[in-house]
Amino acid sequence: MRQFLAIENFVPIAVQSIDIASEESPMSEQFSTEISDRICTHMNEDHASAVVLYAQAFGGKPEATEAQMLAIDANGMDLTAKVNDETVPVRVNFDRTLKDAEDAHHTLIEMVKQARKVAK
Repeated sequence: MRQFLAIENFVPIAVQSIDIASEESPMSEQFSTEISDRICTHMNEDHASAVVLYAQAFGGKPEATEAQMLAIDANGMDLTAKVNDETVPVRVNFDRTLKDAEDAHHTLIEMVKQARKVAK
């Protein structure tokens, strides 16, 4: 079973345009802005409790009561979490670089299964 322990908070910055298909970006074409937006919308609308578990188990915010997925890329996901009535940014790094959206799907499922086991 894979371990998902790479956790790091990120500091919010002003919104900026990033060329995600550039050679400098670790994100492949399979992780376009459209793919990220689609995954985030699906997770926030249909799996909100899983997003909270990601913040709690992998984002170092065990006291999070709400969370929202803002973006996902080949290396991790950016969330916001509500902790003690304050919204805080959270970066969850994956344990490896993901190949594409299907790889993200399987990884997110495995992560939520692992988080649920720990929460029991």
